[in-house]
Amino acid sequence: MKKITKAVIPAAGLGTRVLPASKSVPKEMLNIVDKPAIQYIVEEAAAAGITDILIITNRGKGAIEDHFDHSFELEKNLEGNAAKRDLYESVLACSDIADIYFKRQKETKGLADAIYRAKSFVGDEPFAILYGDDVIDAEYPVTKQLTDVYEKFGNGVVGVQEVPREDVPKYCTLDVTPLEKNVMQVHDMLEKPSLSEIMSCYSILGRVVMPPEIFGIIENTPPVNGEVGFTAAMNTLAKQGRLNAVDFVGNRFDMGNKLGILKANCEMGLRHPELKDDFKAYLKELVSKL
Repeated sequence: MKKITKAVIPAAGLGTRVLPASKSVPKEMLNIVDKPAIQYIVEEAAAAGITDILIITNRGKGAIEDHFDHSFELEKNLEGNAAKRDLYESVLACSDIADIYFKRQKETKGLADAIYRAKSFVGDEPFAILYGDDVIDAEYPVTKQLTDVYEKFGNGVVGVQEVPREDVPKYCTLDVTPLEKNVMQVHDMLEKPSLSEIMSCYSILGRVVMPPEIFGIIENTPPVNGEVGFTAAMNTLAKQGRLNAVDFVGNRFDMGNKLGILKANCEMGLRHPELKDDFKAYLKELVSKL
């Protein structure tokens, strides 16, 4: 089985759930402590062995491209200052994480359309998809958890976790049966089900691995309200017996959600080597007053 070295990050959403912050700053560039959210996602892909990444953007998201480019003036300023050596190396590292490319989704037509923009980039290879809203903290990168399963079984893979039943209608529901350990076979999927349509509380949360055939499936999936549903396209693989699910190990933060942003900053702040002690002391003092 061919090793997966390509990934696509759809980052073309409008960020309406975090307005007004996302009016002029792409939501993917909102920070978690001292790095933008999308850098955590790119670093996860690289840690999983991904060498080539295509980020799908749209108008007004040039800051993402700038972040992963060299900033020669800034680098030159930091390079000659011994006290700022760590800052210099962290800034330099942003442009060297992987080979990163960009393509615009010129109309906001949904996730399947954004992923379809990657067809020529992917070619005939399997590839990972990391949703731009989802930062997942995991010692064993979730993308790697999925690519390992793809390389073992040769099927598409979706990363799932169980969510509270009342939250399932926000995501999707899957009909699954166990295969081994935390790997399942997917038989059916439904996007944003009603409570009566829930098949299980497993929902896809931000990571999938797809075979290149998904592009032909997207082409042949009927649109609903003018958009092809990516869940509907993946469900074709499920119906063919070609889709697995991994109940991944990791802590997901929804960066398209204000509470998710606060949680991410809190938890990452408590682990940041420069800040953790002072931040922990601050939180203890704050909580004591609640």
